[in-house]
Amino acid sequence: MNSRERVLRAFGKIIGVPDRPPIQFDLCRSLTDHFGEKLGITPDYALSYYEDLTYRISANEIRTAMGSDCVIVGGTVPDGYTPHPARDNITLNEFGMEMKPTPLYVEVVKCPLASASSVEDIEAYPFPDPKAPGRFTRAERDIAKFKDSHFVIGDVELSHFELAWHLTGLSEYMMALAMEESWIEALNDKVEAWTKSLAHSLAELGVDAIWFGEDLGTQTSTLISPDMWRDRFKPRHKRVIASLKEKYPELIIIMHSDGAVAPLVDDFIEIGVDVYNPVQPNVTGSDPQELQDKYGNRIRFFGGIDQQELMPAGDTAALDAEICRRANIMGKNGNYLMAPAHIIQADVAPETVEAMITSVKALG
Repeated sequence: MNSRERVLRAFGKIIGVPDRPPIQFDLCRSLTDHFGEKLGITPDYALSYYEDLTYRISANEIRTAMGSDCVIVGGTVPDGYTPHPARDNITLNEFGMEMKPTPLYVEVVKCPLASASSVEDIEAYPFPDPKAPGRFTRAERDIAKFKDSHFVIGDVELSHFELAWHLTGLSEYMMALAMEESWIEALNDKVEAWTKSLAHSLAELGVDAIWFGEDLGTQTSTLISPDMWRDRFKPRHKRVIASLKEKYPELIIIMHSDGAVAPLVDDFIEIGVDVYNPVQPNVTGSDPQELQDKYGNRIRFFGGIDQQELMPAGDTAALDAEICRRANIMGKNGNYLMAPAHIIQADVAPETVEAMITSVKALG
């Protein structure tokens, strides 16, 4: 079976189990460049509207050549857009965030709504045009190229909570949430409209899944209380997901949240999420057997390979054992897309990445 069929079986869209767990992985820039040179493929970097997302939606040709069963597409900056210089090496992105490059990513150093204090401040803030010309040119190209052979995921990060606080700053946003400031809901309305538009544009182009991104957890707990998430954000996710499933009933919905978010998995299921990602290991509530026993018949899993400790250590025997263990637990009924729990970082050796792919393929 080809990659597309393998994932569609794992996610229940085709009857029967896959021949092995399918695999997906994202690579940081240094690893992308390394494997591009090794394969003789020039990396195709697609600058996203939020710079860190670039590594999710770039270099699909390299990743599929390495063995990924999935391609990831998403919104880029519009035609003709380049980040505007602010000072020194800091640039302004489309949202007006001041972005500073680091050895791994681009870091927000100043938020455009850090001083917001009223509904009027939010209304005066212009969001980028989600349908700007050129925003989906790369996505359309990659969908056409890979649609018949690979499973195509439309990436819609940052979604609700995460984009909102990136616009204000985390402490400012959390304080305003706690104090029930009136402007918070005005901002959240704008974020919801942006998120919904991106998701519908990608669904219209023909992706197989929409991958929402909300990092809601730390290593030990959720960032905000589950009750606050249910009150302030769950209805927004539910509305957006319902609008997608009404128009695209076969579309698969993936919810990404790093951290210890097991208390929210029942809620994810309730609002129509089909796949839970990244099933981050080494956090509270992440035991694969417990997750499988409790949720395995109601939601599918995507992720789970530890890139915090296991992959950087370079112990390929231990990595192979963990891959087999997770396949036997989370993938025992074929409902598992195997992947590292995050973009693979520069502290992971290329040989370890290759060993991971080899191990997963050997499961067949």
